[in-house]
Amino acid sequence: MKRLPLLIALILLLLIIGWFAIWERFMKPGVGRGEVTPPPIAIVHPPRGFVAKWQTLDDYQGTMSAGELREALEQVYTIGDSWQEVISITEDLASIQTSGEPYLLRLRDGDTPPPTEVRRYWRKGPLAGLRIAIDPGHIGGQFSATEERDFGFPGDKRVREGEISLLAALHLQPLLEKLGATVSLVRSANAPLTPRRPADLLVLYQQVNPGIPVGLLRPAAEKRFYLREEIVERARLVNDELRPDLVLCLHYNASDGSGAWASPDRPVFVDENHFHLLINGAYTEGEVRDEGDRFQMLERILQRIHEREAEMGAVVADVFAERTGLPPYAYDPNSPRAKNVGENPYLWARNLLANRSYTCPVLFFEPWVMNNKEVYARIQEGDYEGLRMVAGKERPSIMREYAEAVAAGIAAFDSKR
Repeated sequence: MKRLPLLIALILLLLIIGWFAIWERFMKPGVGRGEVTPPPIAIVHPPRGFVAKWQTLDDYQGTMSAGELREALEQVYTIGDSWQEVISITEDLASIQTSGEPYLLRLRDGDTPPPTEVRRYWRKGPLAGLRIAIDPGHIGGQFSATEERDFGFPGDKRVREGEISLLAALHLQPLLEKLGATVSLVRSANAPLTPRRPADLLVLYQQVNPGIPVGLLRPAAEKRFYLREEIVERARLVNDELRPDLVLCLHYNASDGSGAWASPDRPVFVDENHFHLLINGAYTEGEVRDEGDRFQMLERILQRIHEREAEMGAVVADVFAERTGLPPYAYDPNSPRAKNVGENPYLWARNLLANRSYTCPVLFFEPWVMNNKEVYARIQEGDYEGLRMVAGKERPSIMREYAEAVAAGIAAFDSKR
């Protein structure tokens, strides 16, 4: 008899659980019998505004052979064979899919030597007189949080990638000028170059997404601001005004380890610390099918930019690694977004908006992991002259070490000419 109340309680519990299961499956509003959970709201992005000007490639007619074009596509610029769906190559002609009629590129007979020069604004040559543009990654300042490049523990100095990359650039400029280069900064302050702001882009998003709450559109507008609009404006400055022979994009790395930190005020420290150098290449299936990306890819191929990037990148990466002691970062060998270049463990090809849109050789640096405990401590020390005891070792300012390692790499490449 003593077990009867317990049995009744167990039966009542099972009945309650069963009722909630029936309510959840058949009676809950919006998920009734025969209905499915509505899909997440799809946000339509405003047009990018980039127009592929295929006729500008006419200057490269007959300059590249079928073998050279095929090798560039297969070995450097694409992953997989999806490019064959939009580009067909015969011995004397390449037919490239466009939004209109296919663009036809006449190919050079493979038995004739390639031209010594092709049309491009950038030049090869010795470091003395070389025009170099330094592009400090990201923006910094009041825009650091918007671009998700701002973290640190309460009471500590904020780690803002845009600000420490600019400090490295300011130290690098005179070092390269001392070596004889003509050097300019793509940005010289912690402020964006684009006149557009997230609020301006939010208006565009509202126009093409009527009825969608502003709160859902704002993150898309912010990402458009710092991931596209700012870089496109930098590309306009580089290609139309600065017209350098080389662009050095200075960035720092970060890692979430086994899981992203809960907030920018509670960063997760990781043990890893590494370096890799990126050049353009490894276009994904979707990027090859995008007409704008496809045009910029072919423009780089026909200007033979990769040859210069790979040759210079291998030397600079080795010197940078030797100077800093950083181990290489390795992408998965089967990564759909990256390709190793020349079996150099530090040198990788990836298609980024910056190293695609700057129509000249680009070296894109990714050293140090900012939320590595040692690196974080170095950033907390800020910029200083000479050496300081940091994390148990005498070290230079991390920004100055960055600048000196890049300059040493460029000088080493120049000496090998």
